[in-house]
Amino acid sequence: MLKQTAHIIDTINGLLGRVISYATFAMALIMFAIVVLRYGFNLGWIAMQESVMYLHAAVFLLGSAFTFQQNGHVRVDVFYRKFSDKQQAKVNLFGSLVFMLPVSLYIGIICYQYVMDSWQLFEGSREPGGLPFVYILKSFLLVFAISMTLQALSDIATQSLKLLQREAK
Repeated sequence: MLKQTAHIIDTINGLLGRVISYATFAMALIMFAIVVLRYGFNLGWIAMQESVMYLHAAVFLLGSAFTFQQNGHVRVDVFYRKFSDKQQAKVNLFGSLVFMLPVSLYIGIICYQYVMDSWQLFEGSREPGGLPFVYILKSFLLVFAISMTLQALSDIATQSLKLLQREAK
């Protein structure tokens, strides 16, 4: 059951990561258009500039769990890479239990009211001509917290299963 739950979480975060990867390309295209319009035609729109900010937030906040899942995060592995599989599983389990899970839960708890207040107001940009979707931008914080919490639980299950399989042998 743990393995199946971890697989479901990994599938969801994998899909989210692959979908959000297209935001990086969109962000580059929009940034290119902003530069061409600004310096080539002396035109500019706040909404275009804010859309880059939204996409940037989406890439980092919504892609974090996928990055962790793919082991693409920054790791100081001076000792880790020399560890056995069992030692690596212990380090990963400890990190997910002691750091990732509590921090992700804390972020979710702290930002919940902040996001709900924004939704209640349907908060928009303070800039004239800006995007009227600040509440969606702030919602990325909750999605980040949820996806990271789920990925922490998946990692805890996966590392626990690795340790249990090793001990059974």
